[in-house]
Amino acid sequence: MAKEIDIAKTKEGYLKFMEEHKNIVLNMVNEEGRPFASCAPFVKKDGKFYVYISQIAEHYRHLESNEWIDAMIIADESNTPNPFATERARFGCQPKNIGNEGHEEIFELFNDRFNPKLLEVLRGLDFSLFELTPTEGRYVVGFGLAFDIDIDGNVFNHVVVDKKNKPGVTA
Repeated sequence: MAKEIDIAKTKEGYLKFMEEHKNIVLNMVNEEGRPFASCAPFVKKDGKFYVYISQIAEHYRHLESNEWIDAMIIADESNTPNPFATERARFGCQPKNIGNEGHEEIFELFNDRFNPKLLEVLRGLDFSLFELTPTEGRYVVGFGLAFDIDIDGNVFNHVVVDKKNKPGVTA
C-alpha cells in the first residue's frame, strides 16, 4: 500500500525552499543552438522571476535571443541525502528585458534580499532587469514526490505515474 502524501506539508516545504534560495540556474541555447547554462541572483513578484544581468555576461544575449528558457532552483548537494532525488523546482519561462529604469518595486525586493550598496553600484553600470514569466513548473522533493506547480504554489498537483498506463496528474 502506498504511503499517503501530505500535500499541505509538502507545499509548505516548497514555499520555504523557494524563499531560502537566492540563485536561479538559467538554461537556454546559444547562437549555435547548443545548450548554455548560467546562474543569477533572483527575486520574485506577482508570479514572475526577476534577474539583474550585465550586458557583458554571456547569458545576457542568450536571454535576449531566446523566446523560451528553463529556470531551476536546486538544493545544495551537501544537504541532499540522495543525489538521485535532489530537491529542485524547474520552470519553463518566457524572458523579457525590461531595462534598468523604473521598476522600483522590483529593485526594492533586490535591496531587501541582497546588499543594497552593491545594488546601488550595479544600477550605475550596464545591467538590465529581465522578467522571467513561468508558463509551467515542476517541483521534485524525492522519489514519487513530483508536483506540477506555479511559482507561488497556488497550483500544486501531485504527478502520479501509472506504470501500466501513461503518466497522469492527480490533484
